[in-house]
Amino acid sequence: MAGVTRRGLLSTAARAGTAAAAGVLLSGTTARAEAGTAATPDAVTVGPADRRYLDLTSRCYNARFVGTPDTVRIVYSTRQVVAAVQEAVDTGRRLAVRSGGHCLEDLVDNPDVRLLIDVSEMSAVGFDPERGAFCVEAGATLGHVYRAFYLDWGVTVPGGTCPTVGVGGHVTGGGYGALCRKYGAIVDHLYGVEVVTVDAAGRARAVVATRDDTGSLGDLWWAHTGGGGGTYGIVTRFWFRSPEATGGSPAALLPTPPRRVLQTSVTWRWADLTARDFAALVRNHGAWHEEHSTHGSPYDSQHSLLTLRNAAQGTVTLSVQTDADLADADRLTGDYVAAVSSGVTAGATTQSAVWPWMRTTLRDLYDTGTHNRTKSKGAYLRRGWSDEQVAALYDHLGDPGYDGQAGILLYSYGGKVNTVAPDGSAMPQRDSVLKANFTTYWADPSQDDRHLAWLRSLYHDIYAATGGVPALDGAADGSYINYPDTDLADPALNTSGIPWQSLYFKDNLPRLRRAKAAWDPGNVFRHALSVTA
Repeated sequence: MAGVTRRGLLSTAARAGTAAAAGVLLSGTTARAEAGTAATPDAVTVGPADRRYLDLTSRCYNARFVGTPDTVRIVYSTRQVVAAVQEAVDTGRRLAVRSGGHCLEDLVDNPDVRLLIDVSEMSAVGFDPERGAFCVEAGATLGHVYRAFYLDWGVTVPGGTCPTVGVGGHVTGGGYGALCRKYGAIVDHLYGVEVVTVDAAGRARAVVATRDDTGSLGDLWWAHTGGGGGTYGIVTRFWFRSPEATGGSPAALLPTPPRRVLQTSVTWRWADLTARDFAALVRNHGAWHEEHSTHGSPYDSQHSLLTLRNAAQGTVTLSVQTDADLADADRLTGDYVAAVSSGVTAGATTQSAVWPWMRTTLRDLYDTGTHNRTKSKGAYLRRGWSDEQVAALYDHLGDPGYDGQAGILLYSYGGKVNTVAPDGSAMPQRDSVLKANFTTYWADPSQDDRHLAWLRSLYHDIYAATGGVPALDGAADGSYINYPDTDLADPALNTSGIPWQSLYFKDNLPRLRRAKAAWDPGNVFRHALSVTA
């Protein structure tokens, strides 16, 4: 589609006033209106007396945290973000930004935050012909991006599997999902970012940085390829184009998803699993990924998730997604399931179905209902867990006295992700084969301490040999900033001697600190897990 796309790219002239006010001239930027046929709405200011305040301050995925800002500012343009940031600086108020609301810690909903900037209404998606890249506003959700990219151009980005997650936080933390083994992480396709920053004089302005830039601009772009959100500024726009893409056709500039996917789930009842069965499942799963995670494997198009629920929930499930149009899709899936279940004596229930790719991708499987209080932790696995770690996992999950909704999720990783150098993006973990998410959910606020203690104990016991954290050794490789865990910054819980920032960013930390010093010298953009200069 040449020129202005149907999802609303404004011409340079139509947006010149906004761009000029932001201190940067943009071309082909997005807006909600069709080619400038409607004006950008004014920003909306909501205070505690407004009936909308509760909704805006309780949009967090984790109900343990509810913000109490003096003001929530709903913004619709980069210019309005610049003005809100400048107001916060001029009045000395701590600020935070929200896009999708899926942050798992109180990085946004912290009691010190007095001005919350909500970019969720900045959600337009389009193609920018002048930059030759797809443009996505930071408030768009992954589901909206997948739908727009696929229906309009037949392409996608290899992002996460939860369609309600906001692009703003997901991309800046690194981003991975069901297509990462074949196409890499979402940041491996990030061409540029527009970021509202604050200089040493306290002046807010918008800056565009791309992967073509060098020097401090290059550092700013690179910092947003996995350095975490809310640290260097507020991203208002992302541009996506695969680094190897050529030509001017939008349909050739990003990956193409499978037409159909074969989805298979294998479920075992906890009551039927012996300790030996459980250990076999976890060990087999780890060993298979150690062997089959090199890029170019026949299994590049396969994504899987082993969900180890606690006994109170009753089941353990292996979920597999494979490109259904592969000639041997059934065999690849069957061989994988057989390898993971080898030696398991308990019976299992197996279900398979073929779905259109978009229908599968837009399903939201992450709604926990009233069990909306949660704690999460993460880890990268370079190889499967040891027998001692598996035994600790079984003991905790099998505890008959624990009634939370716990799940240790082991996501397939590796493949194309691991072809990028550790310093090729801010996300340095580029030789892992699995990604682990430890999580538990509950409903009763009075039980917070009990559930937190249970998950902390499980995590500590699994990593007891390395100070209670996934140390940077041959077996583990730290953690993922999009599974934020403030416990890693607590010396009582992290006794490894490894600073929490190194667990997330490893040897990339010095460059991230250089970007922080250059672009946020006053530390305006900060939270408990933000990079410090």
